[in-house]
Amino acid sequence: MTGTMKRVYLIPLGLWLLFETVAITLWLTKDNIFYLFNFSYIGTCLSLGLLMYGKHKKYARNVVQFAVGSYMLLYLGLISGENMQIEGFWYYLFLGVFDAAVIHYLVAKIFGPLLFARGWCGYACWTAMILDLLPWKIPIGPRRNLGFLRYIVFAISLLFIAGLFWFHVNHIASVVFWSFIIGNILYYFIGIVLAWKMKDNRAFCKYFCPVAVFLKPASYFSLLRVKNNTEHCISCGACRRACPMDVDVADPSRKRINGTECILCLRCVEQCPVKSLHL
Repeated sequence: MTGTMKRVYLIPLGLWLLFETVAITLWLTKDNIFYLFNFSYIGTCLSLGLLMYGKHKKYARNVVQFAVGSYMLLYLGLISGENMQIEGFWYYLFLGVFDAAVIHYLVAKIFGPLLFARGWCGYACWTAMILDLLPWKIPIGPRRNLGFLRYIVFAISLLFIAGLFWFHVNHIASVVFWSFIIGNILYYFIGIVLAWKMKDNRAFCKYFCPVAVFLKPASYFSLLRVKNNTEHCISCGACRRACPMDVDVADPSRKRINGTECILCLRCVEQCPVKSLHL
């Protein structure tokens, strides 16, 4: 079996085993079978998506986005009443409860990126699953210096939840649930407007999404990342032109431009004419 073929099977298998380990551990420690189902389902979807991608199945990533994103948005969010946005994370932290959104953020967005970078953004985000359907898949202009906006939104979300507790607002759980619904509507609206104005599907992710504040630091050290075999690379620039997040993929170092923005969509790998890029 060649190195490429090994990666096709071993990376999805490793990811699946990781999620199964989390699923079983949480099931046993929390005595709640929901965690077994939840993380097994997400891990299986992500692993099958990577396997399908490795076998060159068209729309593999989009299928995974909708399988995981719709589950998080519709089942966990609207049906089960869990705010899986950042406000839900702050809410449970202020309650002092290690549950729901706190566990989700720790696994997927705080410590998880040490292993799979910002794979959440590329394969599971329910906001991006819609934005990726828009027609501006490759940014037309240069990246703008608007990243500070995500930190403002991050602070607003924290202050919003802190204010609910500080002022002893009645029915906080209900307020947090409705903030999930209203927040998602605003995110979709802002994301679509930004994509249309900037001709860039991922403008929301680059400049506005507060979750990136958690994702970026650990992503720098990610085990799973796109690597470049510089001996084969011809420096044609095709990979960078294809990247929706403006990552300088040809640079093999961790300090490459926008390196912590990589969502592992692997479009750069697809476009490389000499196949020098790989996970």
